[in-house]
Amino acid sequence: MGQFLEFVGNHPLLFTVLIVLVLMILMNESRRKLLGFKEVKHADAVSLINSEDALMLDVREEKEFSEGHVVNARNIPMGVLEGRVADIEEYKTKPVIVYCRTGQRSAKAAAILKRQGFTSIYKLSGGLLAWQDANLPVNRS
Repeated sequence: MGQFLEFVGNHPLLFTVLIVLVLMILMNESRRKLLGFKEVKHADAVSLINSEDALMLDVREEKEFSEGHVVNARNIPMGVLEGRVADIEEYKTKPVIVYCRTGQRSAKAAAILKRQGFTSIYKLSGGLLAWQDANLPVNRS
């Protein structure tokens, strides 16, 4: 213990940086738990689709969706999601994987679904760009 206190006394800046980093990590993890959804990578998303018939929910605008989307995904744009939750009511207790282009809109959409009573919500890490980078199928209709 004496060596630790000596280190802190000799390197206050390093110790302060350590405390800040630990606090940032703790805040990030607690925020994620409070939001009520998990983040999944593309491989885990594929597993959820295949094993649990998860819904891929694209919350980008219709024009973006028509330019390319995950195969069999449903499109409900972020701006109208709250008013169209009834469209996916049958997935309230099933896995729903929300995605957008990079992951920003999907986090907000996942929080909306949580407030609406959905119980198994996932956000696709990296969004459609990460999906495409992994060479997973994209429908361009």
